[in-house]
Amino acid sequence: MPDPAVPPTPPVPLTALLAREDLALRQLAGPPAEDVVIHWVHTSEMADPYPYLLGGELLLSAGVHIPEATGPATTYFDDYVARITAAGGAALGFGVAPVHDTVPEALVAACAAHGLPLLEVPPRTTFSGVARAVWQLMARARLAELRRVTEAQQSLATAASRPDPVPSVLGRLAQRLGGWAALYGPEGTEIARAGREPGGSTAVSEAYFAKLIGVP
Repeated sequence: MPDPAVPPTPPVPLTALLAREDLALRQLAGPPAEDVVIHWVHTSEMADPYPYLLGGELLLSAGVHIPEATGPATTYFDDYVARITAAGGAALGFGVAPVHDTVPEALVAACAAHGLPLLEVPPRTTFSGVARAVWQLMARARLAELRRVTEAQQSLATAASRPDPVPSVLGRLAQRLGGWAALYGPEGTEIARAGREPGGSTAVSEAYFAKLIGVP
């Protein structure tokens, strides 16, 4: 499965989308929503959407592409879902109007077999409404992220203005990271540290910090 070309916006947990009462989406198959995130929304009625997917999408379809002669003995749905998962699609939303009254059972089975989350989109919910909800959730997550970054910067600036700036900054940084922070000199000698002592990964952590300051 290809890695999605992740956009510069926070992903949307599928649980957040399912929690929107105005959308009334219902998951019919696939892994738990807690394990799924959405990076994009794309609508397509192509029988093979693979060439048009970047990965990480919630793909929306009303099933216009499904042949009328499709029966339980055909592999149409299995092939269709296999191509979505091969492209890295995150989930499939199937609209039950205006073409289909219900989600085809063969599609449910195919999504379950390939581990692709399948969402039922009710008649009253438009695809544009689903897309708008995703962008709204992304915007809220982005705003919350910017607030956290701003608060962290202000906190570090305040710590740096204290009489003991080095331990103050390291202590605040370790608190923000939920771990430990260290300051190394030009020769790679540790000058100060703060936070919980590292465990068995000390060597790896020290090498990482050395790399950050440009020590070979």
